[in-house]
Amino acid sequence: MEPFLWIALGVVLAVAEIFTVSLFLIMFSAGAFAAAGAAALGFNVAVQLAVFAGVSAATVAAFWPAIRRHRLSGADGDDPHHFGTQSLEGETALVLERVDGVHGQVKIDGELWTARSFDDTESYEAGERVRVIKVRGATVYVWREGIGPAPQAELEE
Repeated sequence: MEPFLWIALGVVLAVAEIFTVSLFLIMFSAGAFAAAGAAALGFNVAVQLAVFAGVSAATVAAFWPAIRRHRLSGADGDDPHHFGTQSLEGETALVLERVDGVHGQVKIDGELWTARSFDDTESYEAGERVRVIKVRGATVYVWREGIGPAPQAELEE
């Protein structure tokens, strides 16, 4: 009966991890499954608890620093390997439709994006090059930083 209790605890912890997405509870889930193995082999409750505690502590010690480092690297902006929409910040964009504080459209690496001026008092005309300052959802906020106009061939693409 004890292996089933440990398996149930492991499943509960794994399901709880789905809702927390911190990757912390999954390490205790691994400990519970290891304790279920110990119970299935016939070890007493004290050994099962020791296996649970030991495997949980070992997985936390082994994986938590790397998980935390990875989670923090995206938050502080020091990571040079951005991914997703965060990787667009700093990229050059081509204005396709006039961009101001209310509407506009730009092209970034061949993709069309809704754009707004980072400074509501500024506007950029079609053909100008701008730099992406930040991304919020599917909208990029742009700013002109002395980037010259785009070649005519690129405007026609």
